[in-house]
Amino acid sequence: MLSHMSSIKLLALDIDGTLLNPAGELTTRNRMAIDRARQAGVLVVLVTGRRFGSARALMQENQLDLPLVSHNGALTKDIETLRTLDYHPLDDTIAREIVHFGRSYGVDQLCCDDPHGHGKLVIEGISEANLALRRYLDRYRESVVEVLDLLDYLDHSPIQMMFSGPCAPMDIFADRLAERLGDRIQLFKTRYRAADLTILDALSPTASKGRSLAAIARQQGIDRSEVMAIGDNHNDLPMLRFAGTGVVMANAEEELRQMEFAVTGSNAEDGVAVAIERYIFNRTPGDAGR
Repeated sequence: MLSHMSSIKLLALDIDGTLLNPAGELTTRNRMAIDRARQAGVLVVLVTGRRFGSARALMQENQLDLPLVSHNGALTKDIETLRTLDYHPLDDTIAREIVHFGRSYGVDQLCCDDPHGHGKLVIEGISEANLALRRYLDRYRESVVEVLDLLDYLDHSPIQMMFSGPCAPMDIFADRLAERLGDRIQLFKTRYRAADLTILDALSPTASKGRSLAAIARQQGIDRSEVMAIGDNHNDLPMLRFAGTGVVMANAEEELRQMEFAVTGSNAEDGVAVAIERYIFNRTPGDAGR
C-alpha cells in the first residue's frame, strides 16, 4: 500500500548516467515512475548537459513531451515548436578568447551554436588521438559543421564552447581556463572515469542547471522546498543544491556521494524510479504493490 504523497511538485532529471541505463536506454520502470509522478500532478523536467538536438531526439524516440533544459541551463526550448523559452548566450568576445586559450593548450574544442534551430556543432579540426570525441561527432555528423577558423566564425554569440579529452589533462586545462577568465564564464565538468573522458563546458556566467530550474519553479509558483532533483555528475551540482530534495545516483562521482545529498540506486538499477517511489510516493523498497 502507498502512504500519503510527499509535497514535491517539481522533479528535475539529468539524462546521461541518471535517467538512462548504462546502455543509454530509458527502462520501463523509470518510464512508468515518471508517468505516475506526472499523473499525480508533479511537473517533470529534463535538465541536461546535452545539446538541444540530441536531447530532443531522445525525447521524441521515447515519446516524452517534457520541458527540456539543455546545454547545462544555457538553452530551454519547446521541443515541438522549437520556441526558445530561456537563453543565456556566451559573449562572442569571451568565446574568441576561449578559442585562443584552447589553441595555446592544444585541446580539441567545439562551438555549440544555432540556438533557435535544431543546434549545430562547429569545429575546425579534431586530433586523431581523440577517439572518444571522433565517435561522438560521427554519431551526430548531421549536426557537425567544419570551418577553417573558429575565430572567423565567431562574429556572434554562440550557445557555448565545449572541450573533450582524457580526465587528467582536462582537469589541468579547466583550472587554467578558470584562472584566465574568472567569473566571466561558468565551467561545468562531466567526468566519466571508466572511459577516461571529461567533457568541459564553458558557458555564460548566468547559465546553469540550478538557475534554469529556479526559473521554472518561480514561473510555476513552486517553492524550492517542493523541488526534487536527481543527478550523477559535477554539472548537476547547481540543481542538486537548489532543490529541497537533492538525490545522487549510486554511480555518481565519489565527491558527490560524499556530499549532503540523498543517494538512490545506480542507473543500472532504475535509481530514478527508486527515488520517485521513495521521495514522491513515500514508498520504501519493502512495501507491497511495488
